[in-house]
Amino acid sequence: MAGGAFAVGDGAPSVHYGGGITFSVVVTCLMAASGGLIFGYDIGISGGVTAMESFLEEFFPGVLRRMAAARRDQYCVYNSHVLTAFTSCLYLAGLVASLAAGRVTRAVGRQAVMLAGGAFFLAGAAMNAAAVNIAMLIVGRMLLGFGIGFTNQAAPVYLAETAPAKWRGAFTTGFQLFLGIGNLAANLTNYGAARIPRWGWRLSLGLAAVPACVILVGALLIPDTPSSLIVRGHVEQARAALRRVRGPKSDVDAELEDVARAVDAARVHEQGAFRRILRREHRPHLVMAVAVPLFQQLTGVIVIAFFSPVLFQTAGFGSNAALMGAVILGAVNLGSALVSVATVDRYGRRPLFLAGGLVMIMCQVAVAWIMGSQIGRDGESTMARKYSVAVLALTCVFSASFGWSWGPLTWVIPGEIFPVEVRSAGQGISVAVNLGATFVLTQTFLSMLCSFKYAAFIYYAAWVAVMTAFVVAFLPETKGVPLEAMGAVWARHWYWGRFVQVQQQPKN
Repeated sequence: MAGGAFAVGDGAPSVHYGGGITFSVVVTCLMAASGGLIFGYDIGISGGVTAMESFLEEFFPGVLRRMAAARRDQYCVYNSHVLTAFTSCLYLAGLVASLAAGRVTRAVGRQAVMLAGGAFFLAGAAMNAAAVNIAMLIVGRMLLGFGIGFTNQAAPVYLAETAPAKWRGAFTTGFQLFLGIGNLAANLTNYGAARIPRWGWRLSLGLAAVPACVILVGALLIPDTPSSLIVRGHVEQARAALRRVRGPKSDVDAELEDVARAVDAARVHEQGAFRRILRREHRPHLVMAVAVPLFQQLTGVIVIAFFSPVLFQTAGFGSNAALMGAVILGAVNLGSALVSVATVDRYGRRPLFLAGGLVMIMCQVAVAWIMGSQIGRDGESTMARKYSVAVLALTCVFSASFGWSWGPLTWVIPGEIFPVEVRSAGQGISVAVNLGATFVLTQTFLSMLCSFKYAAFIYYAAWVAVMTAFVVAFLPETKGVPLEAMGAVWARHWYWGRFVQVQQQPKN
């Protein structure tokens, strides 16, 4: 083999296939990364819609009555289990879909799973826009959840398998970039729709059809990944797909041979991938599949993203000002995703995790101090304007630090660490944990805010400290390591080396 061998030594494994970034690989990865649009749009739209008076009047009049009370605990105004169920049921459906997608992907490929995800999301958008009762809202949300579960399982792995190893982090971070675009678009939509009486909320929910159509069209225009094609026996299609994204200067045959070798080794264990990932040799992969997405949710960012209009109203902003605050937050999140794209393959994954963790801890402690000193434990005090602005600023800094660290890297790490024999199962578990944790947190956050008051932010700050220590101790650097050579990284780790053993590939 001309250039496809890899060696296990003191440094990172290296592969020399030639070629570079081509126009085709950029377009292909952008189309796949657009799967993040639907997740980002939903994150942004949910909190804004639940803050619209026309929506609350239609489905949740009890919340409006509490808002109209003369004196009311500001922490507890939106504490409604039915209201949070509207938001969180999507993630329960997504959890089920992501686990099913792991099996479906092996049968029909990643491209087809992304198409299915877009179709489910489109159907859910139509159902929600036409809703006349809570039951229709819940069914629509569940259809959206099936779409997100399928797309979130397939798109990050598609990106990891398609991107060149040297720039894999930047391309995979594109999923978070599109998530940020979807989130910002949703916040802008909410800000405009809130000014439309009676049916503005229908516009916000119905326009979810736009990102659904984008992912549908994008998935139709791209080929499946070479790895997925080889798994299903389409070797010549895999060669054509690889040549399309790598360009004429790349040693396509050498890279395809390495991919085929990894797939052939995986076929020995083709059945029972979910059982196999429980075995000792996959212990680090299983731990990361669970820990990384769980820790991402325990930063508290998802509840800030969902409920930012509610949070800003609690902090003293009016309804429209709170929606504008959410727009600002979405713009900051998008900008920080661009920072991650530019730095993840230059500085590596671990430095971004550590820098982001430290900044998030400081911001959450500061928000807790301001809200505790200004609103107090009874929640009946009014926060001065300058402190409300400070909360907004700190939340933006928090969102930026998340946007360059735990936001994109939660999609990068699981997408690149799994061996091919457990890749679909591992990504399915990772997405399921992410969506399951999101379900629990979105269902409980408003009750938690009502009970914990400002200490809710101290709770999340403590978790960020725990996860930052976890990264220092247990997450190796994977920058620039080819997927087929990733096992050597775990084999050299001070702790995971006792579970993983890698045999050196022969050079021809």
